[in-house]
Amino acid sequence: MIPTVATRKPRGAYAKTAGRRREILEAGMDVFATNGFRSGSIREIAEVVGISQAGLLHHFANKNELLAGVLELRDDRATEYVDLSAPASIDTIRGFVRLIDYNAHQVPGLVELHCVLSAEATSPEHPAHEYFVRRYAWVLSFLTAAFQAVQDAGQLAAGVSPGSAARGMIAMSDGLQVQWLLDRDTVDMAQEIRNYLRPLLAVEL
Repeated sequence: MIPTVATRKPRGAYAKTAGRRREILEAGMDVFATNGFRSGSIREIAEVVGISQAGLLHHFANKNELLAGVLELRDDRATEYVDLSAPASIDTIRGFVRLIDYNAHQVPGLVELHCVLSAEATSPEHPAHEYFVRRYAWVLSFLTAAFQAVQDAGQLAAGVSPGSAARGMIAMSDGLQVQWLLDRDTVDMAQEIRNYLRPLLAVEL
């Protein structure tokens, strides 16, 4: 979840372009959430928006740029579960767990998209590389601040480093997503995250 920077309201042709980009991203989110990463297609997204594939790609340099944009839109919507404006606290950690649970029950196609693109984007040449570099840096900073606030409140177990707890939570979450995609019937991502957090906290989630 990368916070957006406030800008002036777009005008004229730029506003139309920004509006159409948003429309394409929202359609992409719906298509991938419903059909999955492999089955969802640029053609289907273009049909939902009511434009040609060439028209769609006019707004994005390539498919990977569109896919990264869909993930960024998903991050923006995640603020329903994690309040970015609230002071960091144990509630921040609880919000992340709720978000993980929501992803497992509502948006499997987007989980798949995240796993595939994040792996591919480790290459500096990948169009989504900078997005994932920024995203992981921000999530690590945000979670570290949350665990630091938990520690300051006397709610973190003795000897636990806020930074290490944050990195572990990110690694656990990403690894569980892959395992869940391979075995959705037996892997409960939210519960496994709770199991990971339980010995780190001196308070119940």
